[in-house]
Amino acid sequence: MRIPRIYDSTELTSGCRIELSNDAANHVAHVLRLPLGASLILFNGAGGEFEATITAIDTRRVTVDVGVFHDKEREPPLQLWLAQGISRGERMDYAIQKSVELGVSRIIPLFTEHCGVQINGERLTKRVEHWRGVVISACEQCGRNRIPQVDMPITLAQWLEAPGAGLSLVMDPDGDHSLAQLSAPAGHATLLIGPEGGLSDQELALAKTANYLGLRLGPRILRTETAAVAALAAMLGAWGDFRE
Repeated sequence: MRIPRIYDSTELTSGCRIELSNDAANHVAHVLRLPLGASLILFNGAGGEFEATITAIDTRRVTVDVGVFHDKEREPPLQLWLAQGISRGERMDYAIQKSVELGVSRIIPLFTEHCGVQINGERLTKRVEHWRGVVISACEQCGRNRIPQVDMPITLAQWLEAPGAGLSLVMDPDGDHSLAQLSAPAGHATLLIGPEGGLSDQELALAKTANYLGLRLGPRILRTETAAVAALAAMLGAWGDFRE
């Protein structure tokens, strides 16, 4: 049986006894329904992971003894940023979840012309908190010990105003470039993807003015959540650890 992996932001040290955070305790006690004495793997996003054992458990609290530290890293050699046009509900969750499983280190949600989601204020803050929860769950599942960054959403124009670095790609069915034509980036690679309705012609032109290369993945038009998975997997296959 696979030992559950649990994220907890608490400072972790071998030999200490800690009480899990409310979110982690709820997951252990009410979702996984683990018994007293069950084994866990704990990580706090700082790198590496700890063996742990449940020493006390009730409806609200879970206490664990932290054991041996393992200096395991599962980050890809290619640093990937995903600049994702915000899409509705499960589509956005899916794109975030799968991109984390594939290895992205930063997610930048973007308001675009065809974005069907109009939220601000407290609702926007809650949505970002939800996305960060999706990221944490994905890390627990896939074995990553570092938590990717999720930015507060900004407009595409604001994002493109920031000075770029590394390789910048924008998904474009009519793009001039395929991955086979591109060399592995020396720094990080940023992938820009539109929402359900895609990027407008004006937005594509704006991105290319900001030195984004139009990337095509074959002759078919992909849904936004499919595009993220397909492009990131192809990039890791060409330049990352999928070749190992």
